[in-house]
Amino acid sequence: MNQPYLKFEQIGMSFRRGQMETEVLRDVNLHIEQGAFVSMIGHSGCGKSTLLNILGGLLQSTTGEVFLEGKVVDEPGPDRAIVFQNHSLLPWLTVYGNIAIAVDKVFGSRKNKAERHDWVMHNLELVQMAQAKDKRPHEVSGGMKQRVGIARALAMQPKVLLMDEPFGALDALTRAHLQDSVMEIHARLGNTVLMITHDVDEAVLLSDRVVMMTNGPAATIGEILAIELPRPRRRLDLATDPEYARCRAAVLEFLYARHRVPARVAA
Repeated sequence: MNQPYLKFEQIGMSFRRGQMETEVLRDVNLHIEQGAFVSMIGHSGCGKSTLLNILGGLLQSTTGEVFLEGKVVDEPGPDRAIVFQNHSLLPWLTVYGNIAIAVDKVFGSRKNKAERHDWVMHNLELVQMAQAKDKRPHEVSGGMKQRVGIARALAMQPKVLLMDEPFGALDALTRAHLQDSVMEIHARLGNTVLMITHDVDEAVLLSDRVVMMTNGPAATIGEILAIELPRPRRRLDLATDPEYARCRAAVLEFLYARHRVPARVAA
């Protein structure tokens, strides 16, 4: 039997502060096929970002293990690149320099200077930012910064691209343009993507599967919805598509009927 490309096996995560221990995740099991685009959605505090950080090697789970191509993931590595909501660009470097620093780190011993330059430019062109290569982060818009962050992640040629609410801080129009760009890049590269989002429409538009998390504490996977919409997907066409509407309604029903936002505890 073939091993899953990416596997979360019995993942549990607890955090301790003094004498208090909070169980964030419990018994999370998930298989992701190579080349799949998977979104994870749930209310704030359900451990989505914690799970992504465990896969990224930034956190060590309390119980269980993550496997990528059959190997245990227990530390950060260039085979898993993360795009955060905050672009995290180095302000003293140009757009080109922010990508080149990652390329030099990953490919310094495998590509010569000219090859590394060509690779930086290739990834800038993927996100339509080649024309801004000499600008610094403060000279470009928020959406352009995020394009650079995506290009930097892709330039590492990761086996898995991790995206933690990558469009959450952007205005609606910029977010839509970037979503379309990510769909085009995924279609071209066939990379494996795990994205955290709060946006139901975004999850259904971009994904092959939507993983829905129960509320915390001790959150786990409540349901997984397969999105069987043909690609390429065009948002205007989907606006009247009954299957899109069905998928969207299924996610909304899970989040707001069966797993409502937890009531706030009075101070």
